[in-house]
Amino acid sequence: CVSFIAIPHPMLLRTAAATVFIAPYLLRRSARAFSTTTTVGIKNKMAPKNPSAIAAAADPHFWLEDVLGQKQLAWVEQKNKECIDAVGDPKETDSYKRIKDILDSKDKIPHAYRIGNDADSQYYNFWQDANHVQGIWRRTTLESYKTKEPKWTTVLDLDALPPPTTDTAKTWVWHGSSLLDEGPNTKVDRALISLSPGGSDADTCREFDLKNERFVDPDENGFALPNPAKTRMSYRSRAEVLVGTDFGMDGSTLTDSGYPRVVKSWKRGTPIEEAVTVFECEQTDIAANMYAYHDRGFVHEFKLRSITFYTSKYFYRPLTVEGIAGTTADEETTPFKEVPIPEDAELGMFADMAMITLRTDYEPPTGISFKTGSLITLPISELMENDWSNAFALFTPTPSISLSSTTECKDYMILKVLEDVKTKLQFWKYDSTNKQWTKQDGGDDAEVPIGEDVAVSSHCRDSSADNALWLWRDGYLVPDSLEKASAEDCCAVTEHIKSKPAMFNADGLCVEQHFATSKDGTRIPYFVMRRKDLVMDGSNPVLLDAYGGFEISLLPGYSAGVGAGWLERGGCKVIANIRGGGEYGPSWHQAALKEKRYKCFEDMEAVAQDLIDSKLTSREKLACIGGSNGGLLVGNLITRPVASSLFGAAVCQVPLLDMKRYSQLLAGASWMGEYGNPDTTDWEFLRKHSPYHLLRHDILGKPELGDDDVLGEPTESNNPDWKCPKTLFTTSTRDDRVHPGHARKMAAALLEEAGPEKAPKVLSYENTEGGHGGAADNSQRAFMWSLTYNFLAKELGLEE
Repeated sequence: CVSFIAIPHPMLLRTAAATVFIAPYLLRRSARAFSTTTTVGIKNKMAPKNPSAIAAAADPHFWLEDVLGQKQLAWVEQKNKECIDAVGDPKETDSYKRIKDILDSKDKIPHAYRIGNDADSQYYNFWQDANHVQGIWRRTTLESYKTKEPKWTTVLDLDALPPPTTDTAKTWVWHGSSLLDEGPNTKVDRALISLSPGGSDADTCREFDLKNERFVDPDENGFALPNPAKTRMSYRSRAEVLVGTDFGMDGSTLTDSGYPRVVKSWKRGTPIEEAVTVFECEQTDIAANMYAYHDRGFVHEFKLRSITFYTSKYFYRPLTVEGIAGTTADEETTPFKEVPIPEDAELGMFADMAMITLRTDYEPPTGISFKTGSLITLPISELMENDWSNAFALFTPTPSISLSSTTECKDYMILKVLEDVKTKLQFWKYDSTNKQWTKQDGGDDAEVPIGEDVAVSSHCRDSSADNALWLWRDGYLVPDSLEKASAEDCCAVTEHIKSKPAMFNADGLCVEQHFATSKDGTRIPYFVMRRKDLVMDGSNPVLLDAYGGFEISLLPGYSAGVGAGWLERGGCKVIANIRGGGEYGPSWHQAALKEKRYKCFEDMEAVAQDLIDSKLTSREKLACIGGSNGGLLVGNLITRPVASSLFGAAVCQVPLLDMKRYSQLLAGASWMGEYGNPDTTDWEFLRKHSPYHLLRHDILGKPELGDDDVLGEPTESNNPDWKCPKTLFTTSTRDDRVHPGHARKMAAALLEEAGPEKAPKVLSYENTEGGHGGAADNSQRAFMWSLTYNFLAKELGLEE
């Protein structure tokens, strides 16, 4: 994901209630509430799980996996210095100043959503700029929000809080809020605020009083978890929260993936040590979760076992408004029953209707068959009896049309549908009396131009409040705009609210969509941003970006950082929608899953070759970039025989690279559903996709440890003519999702074992904050992205 605004990468934990990214006044009292942080956390969570002594000896760079060791941090400091010496200090360049100004600009559209359904309810927004480095949570009225300069009231100022004291963390990073919902016609006056020290996935959580705008101290019976951990906490009622965390801070209640294995019912006014266990999952599962919520007059409670990244077991019980308010989870006598759906299906709710998204073809007991990628709905009461006779498909995919996402409001479900990576909206209305859905005329008749996008969201944190929507439009060269609309007319009539001014000069630029043919004949779409008058002579610097994993789609969107840092300087940007993503639904993702991972690498090779054959660019002028899973992609591109000959430069961000060790490092075990388990026979195909092994053993011929723990002999290179593209690695010390050891070890192997003859330029920069997003605030984001673009400009021949 290469938008310079840090966004969550896909190593996430998905639940039906929400996607959990594992992708806020009385000042003095608010400050005191966060003054009790400790220095546990990263030290006992990020140390590597040791392999055998022989395995460690076989990997001379294993020592770099110790994240906070003095010797290791000294190595990081030295590599950072060498990087800045080679590229120059980003803060002294125009690109840094431009990107920083963009990030801090008050002309950005503040994303604001209403909290509460009263006439006096206001719209809340989290905001960062030069004056609010860590950020403020603030509110305003709808009338004020519509004006050019809204009058905001600060609710919580993160910069005013005492700084965290967790290892290298110096700043707080906003991780969001969870509201207390007590059902229809009730006020929302409490929230749970999550703040991360330094941007790690581990965060702190405390209760916040929205009326008095201050934290509720523990001595006032407020809920508080001040020690950073990978935590899920949500209200079940005013008197109770459901919490999964590292109880005891010793890892005993976490899964092998490092996420909560135990969920407890915690009653207000009692110490966390007295919380009662209400659900546990298996040690090898990814996580356990339990959640309850109000939905259009109904109350639902679920237990969820996330078995792998793509398989889950749901357990359900219906509740009443009175019952959930008066009975705690451990005392409730209504039994849970397992929901009879495929393990790889996702489940959500709309009133009393189950909403099921299929990842594989499914034929329920009634004999009706539904295709992979379909969205199915039926009454939850009938589903729990395994009665699918009234099941209905709101969406059925075709080879070129897929379901990208859904949005709901009071009476409507809005589907965002992609056709060859171009968006259409479909509107379905729910009749609660007859339990029927009706597709509305309009919406999907509107054509969205190539390289542009449209999306809707509820304007309210409670999506069941009304049928009003925020309608967002933007594109690669089109700045964001926000309109207020209604699902009742399929957004036919809109009220303009705000427009972001152009943040870079797009005059003379154009966007095109092309298709390359991959090795097996599959057509791979890609977008090109370039100058209209560009000469197709192979001399144009081109940056090729892709992701290719976790069913994540790369859709058009305005990135002023790309424009200011790259396009304005004369570069071309290409986005490739390769397999492994979600652009054509689950089947597109599954086409590059596990042993088929090589398909996304072949797709990239096909796009790169197409760019060269069209004379848009040449090998010396072509670079690739990718982060997280995209970093694994880049790692393969610089080590595969074909791909490494197609690129002159590469940027590898917060990557996975050692696929033998990845499942033993931090959250790595949770991704075995995507990549495979290296401690089983899966290693036979994972070995072919592990850049660290491709480099050290296949290319450089270094001895490799066998399955019998016997170190082999040096071997001849399988690609003696290999030469590494000029490469910049970036990562974060605070990344507790993808271990920084991946980037450290790969850089060390290239520098120390490949040497300048095989790897003429290898640079590494590690930010000491930022988590998996790579940066914690706008200054850090501007620094990392200007460093990236300055490196690419230098290596591909653009002027700074």
